[in-house]
Amino acid sequence: MITIGFDNDKYIRMQSEHIMERISQFGGKLYLEFGGKLFDDFHASRVLPGFQPDSKLRMLLKLKDRVEVVFAINASDIEKNKLRGDLGITYDLDVIRLIDCYRSVGLYVGSVVMTQFRGQPTAEAFQKRLESLGVKVYRHYSIEGYPSDISKIVSDDGYGKNDYIETTRELIIVTAPGPGSGKMATCLSQLYHEHKRGIMAGYAKFETFPIWNIPLKHPVNLAYEAATADLNDVNMIDPFHLEAYGKTTVNYNRDIEIFPVVTAMLEKILGESPYKSPTDMGVNMAGNCIIDDDAVKEAACQEIIRRYYTALCDQRKGLIGEDTVVKLELLMKQAKVNPHDRIVIAPALQKAALTGAPAAAMQLPDGTIVTGKTSDLLGASSALLLNALKTLAGLDDSIRLISPEILEPIQHLKTDHLGNRNPRLHTDETLIALSICAASDANAEQCMEQLSKLRGCEVHSSVLLSTVDERVFRRLGVNLTCEPLYQ
Repeated sequence: MITIGFDNDKYIRMQSEHIMERISQFGGKLYLEFGGKLFDDFHASRVLPGFQPDSKLRMLLKLKDRVEVVFAINASDIEKNKLRGDLGITYDLDVIRLIDCYRSVGLYVGSVVMTQFRGQPTAEAFQKRLESLGVKVYRHYSIEGYPSDISKIVSDDGYGKNDYIETTRELIIVTAPGPGSGKMATCLSQLYHEHKRGIMAGYAKFETFPIWNIPLKHPVNLAYEAATADLNDVNMIDPFHLEAYGKTTVNYNRDIEIFPVVTAMLEKILGESPYKSPTDMGVNMAGNCIIDDDAVKEAACQEIIRRYYTALCDQRKGLIGEDTVVKLELLMKQAKVNPHDRIVIAPALQKAALTGAPAAAMQLPDGTIVTGKTSDLLGASSALLLNALKTLAGLDDSIRLISPEILEPIQHLKTDHLGNRNPRLHTDETLIALSICAASDANAEQCMEQLSKLRGCEVHSSVLLSTVDERVFRRLGVNLTCEPLYQ
């Protein structure tokens, strides 16, 4: 059973109140650099059990009459067709997707700004596409000497050349499809233009991780390092905050390294900087809402192990180098965990050794472990799904859920018409077959009703899975790891 360690309602309340206080601090208008994911922050929900993936959205909806959203996207990322790894879609398509999502829940999306614009043809085509959809588009340009030449940057030849983004509300959320999109530069450019127009405005950051008011080596903060291992982010004690207030807080290297530059820019724009440290710039209240530290630590340790296995598989596929894997091994040591602490690994490997074929294991919400093996009809992942659903439905393992009359035509289609050598059903095909059987079989129908209970369950496979099976597990909300081995 998952132990709740985070008070989500308290978080939404405290976070919205704190943001409103920050707006008041700057005279009624705030540019908030919004990091992380708004709709589907599954990392936060995994390491802070009780945190809902849409918590940030619910917090903003409390303020929605005051909120305007601006999307930043790096024109170079459009040119390179950069992919969002978790969804497998390009950044430009994700911006369009997110605009629709934000608007569908009642948030006002004012515009899109293309940063680092240098006349890229693909970026110009993207602008035309957005404008055909009724979305305002602005251009921000590369500035020679950025970020060190403060005099050039904060001048008419620097930020002054950027388009002024016209906004109408007091809380401007500057968000992006991924890192490196230019959110901070967009906020500071807007401050320059606002103050030239005599409009009082301020800047703040909203990043959930690292959590500033828990220890540096707390597993939740280590899990953030694990999640960004390929970016070389490192959590650090904020030296500026320690010097200014005598208090130890946590930030990450990029914010600490850039803080003197940001301070100089704010001083040049506003006359003086309102912040004495990178921690001061943040508005995150998550650390105040942890109600069971032991539960949160355990959840974060499990996330570090999952990230380690993901890195092993990515290395096996040639996507990353050994340095990322080594960093994750060090993080596991700091968290005092090892792969054996992931409870589903041993049963999966034992089943594979026993059968001499790929196998998988799942931990159900009540702690029960079920396994799945490879057969002539089903792959191990498909067998695991059916076994898990039968267990959740309280059905005997011997009950056949999918009749041969359904299985045989599917296998015939795969091997005789679609050119597949492997007749075994993937997880998506298995679930479709199960749903067909559910129309006339009460047991199959009962199993289909258990699908939502799989969310948050842990799964380990003895081999790398197909993209299809990985995608199905992701959509079911299952936390999947695999051995870095091909079948």
